[in-house]
Amino acid sequence: MGDGYVGTAQDAVRIRRLEKQREAERKKIQEQKSKSILETAFKKETVGLVTREQYVEKSNIRNKFEEKEKEKLLKLQQDREEELQQQKRKKRKIKGGSKLSFADDIENGSEDEDVENDTNAASKLSRGKLGKDPAVETGFLPDSEREAEQQAERQRLRRQWVIEQEQIKNEPLEITYSYWDGTGHRRMIQVKKGDRIGEFLRTVQQQLAPDFREVRTTSVENLLYVKEDLIVPHQQSFYELIVNKARGGKWAGNLHLFHFDVHEDVRTTADATIEKDESHAGKVVERHWYEKNKHIFPASRWEIYDPARKWERYTIHGDGSAPAEGSSWI
Repeated sequence: MGDGYVGTAQDAVRIRRLEKQREAERKKIQEQKSKSILETAFKKETVGLVTREQYVEKSNIRNKFEEKEKEKLLKLQQDREEELQQQKRKKRKIKGGSKLSFADDIENGSEDEDVENDTNAASKLSRGKLGKDPAVETGFLPDSEREAEQQAERQRLRRQWVIEQEQIKNEPLEITYSYWDGTGHRRMIQVKKGDRIGEFLRTVQQQLAPDFREVRTTSVENLLYVKEDLIVPHQQSFYELIVNKARGGKWAGNLHLFHFDVHEDVRTTADATIEKDESHAGKVVERHWYEKNKHIFPASRWEIYDPARKWERYTIHGDGSAPAEGSSWI
């Protein structure tokens, strides 16, 4: 009794149970903190207009980081369990010569708890969660459960991306255009980002019909939309031009067809729903006029827009850059 009262076997079991509960609570708090940090960082990385591939790539990076954090927590837990086992062995050696009447009860209680721990460990090993060396890289090994989770996450992200893009397509877009019949007649009209050029021209025709007889008597198919010296096909949508950051032809200095601010989230510094003044107003032209005057400036510089075509070099107003060789600016 020189070391003081050590309690009954039930007290020892209860103390060890409380230690395990505290360890589990610390682990849960750490996981919640890591998850909160990851969610905050992920939201900052996916602000603004991003493609589906970029969105999924950022999410995959987050998933890999979460897996590494889980492996670290698992290793810490195993190290903690090993320390507890070593402490138990030391206590048994120290108390091996004890003649107390309840010494056998303490040892029996410890043995019962060890059997219970071994049973739980065997159950976890059967599910493939424990029994692995956390220091060994196993990411290259096939894991059906992990692959199923990743596939489900990709599908969830794809559905979320589609919903967000539909919301973007329904956002209003204010377009300044000029009806061109040899001279300019500037107008302003509001459409949706998801509208196609053909739908835009139908609305333009309704706006111009009271003032221009030739527009009133023609069809939408005979109207052309020219932006930065490029004739944009009717099937193209404003959303596609914006997301793909389409650029004008060589004569227009390769400007954005719809030039927005260079920041990732354009809404933080300017209204992203209004076409900027740095981008010239697009021209709406009647096809008969174009066929009659396509050999005369400015129609002589117009060409059909090709999404696959890439210009060698472009410039932004004020940066002092020169155009690509063989090209010039207006």
